[in-house]
Amino acid sequence: MKLLSVAIPCYNSEAYMRHCIESLLPGGEEVEILIVDDGSTKDHTAEIADEYAKKYPGICKAIHQENGGHGEAVNAGLRSATGIYFKVVDSDDWVNEEAYMQVLDTLRTFVYGQQTLDMLISNFVYEKQGAKRKKVMKYHTALPKNELITWDGVKIFMTGQYILMHSVIYRTQLLKDCGLELPKHTFYVDNIFVYQPLPHVKTLYYLDVNFYRYFIGREDQSVNEQVMIGRIDQQILVTKLMLGYYDVMKITNRKLRKYMIKYLEIMMTVSSILAIKSGTEENLAKKKELWQYVKQQNVPLYLRLRWGFLGQGTNLPGKGGRQVSIAGYKITQKFFGFN
Repeated sequence: MKLLSVAIPCYNSEAYMRHCIESLLPGGEEVEILIVDDGSTKDHTAEIADEYAKKYPGICKAIHQENGGHGEAVNAGLRSATGIYFKVVDSDDWVNEEAYMQVLDTLRTFVYGQQTLDMLISNFVYEKQGAKRKKVMKYHTALPKNELITWDGVKIFMTGQYILMHSVIYRTQLLKDCGLELPKHTFYVDNIFVYQPLPHVKTLYYLDVNFYRYFIGREDQSVNEQVMIGRIDQQILVTKLMLGYYDVMKITNRKLRKYMIKYLEIMMTVSSILAIKSGTEENLAKKKELWQYVKQQNVPLYLRLRWGFLGQGTNLPGKGGRQVSIAGYKITQKFFGFN
């Protein structure tokens, strides 16, 4: 059995997947690198996957499937995973080797020790194209360092500071036991990957290292702002799916409940801002419908989201209000370095 399985979803990723795979190879035989070719047709992604599987048969495995989207590629990796822990690294991203060794050391401590770790959290770096200064998402205000905790040990998550796929490693069996299966042909499902398992997580550990390097800035990237506006229906769909997984207002652990509400707040904010920035009446109507959807599904949650700081900020009346919402978003964007 492997210590860590890493799934790399690849779709026409010839230009950058080698860098990603090479950054993971120093993990050696303890790590299983699952290179998932998601029906690539325009380049040599499939051949590169097979090349690494042949060259490193004890480490790399090539998985070929019909195109199902990012979520189905993650599903395929999870189905094939034999590692005790599971990580997703997108094919245009990579990991820092020194931090990688510390991550493996930490996982090894728990595997051979008496305590069970469900979720390991580490920092990630925004490797933004053209940016002079790299932003780092850290969690030192939210989580104690180098300490196994329960949700009761969580401190304060600041606005804009939340756990993403880039920062998390889950215990593999936990993901399988909670029935995680991401929807096919859907963008932005990485939010579901992080969110759905949370009530099943009993123990967390924060390792304060800059492990994951998150590359952003390509024009065709799914997180490019204009691309996101064009796919606003996908963002709204994922938000609605997340709203339906749990009645978060009834989650008994106060800190877990607070964090999950905060995550939904972020999802509602992103959908709302994209609709506002598009400037079209059609998308503004979709924004209105999304808020009505929350109200119909869960009135207490609606009241919490709608009249919270972000909910009020994205529902200011009139054209002037929308301009204020966009200005606030731009300040946050500059501070945290996303998109």
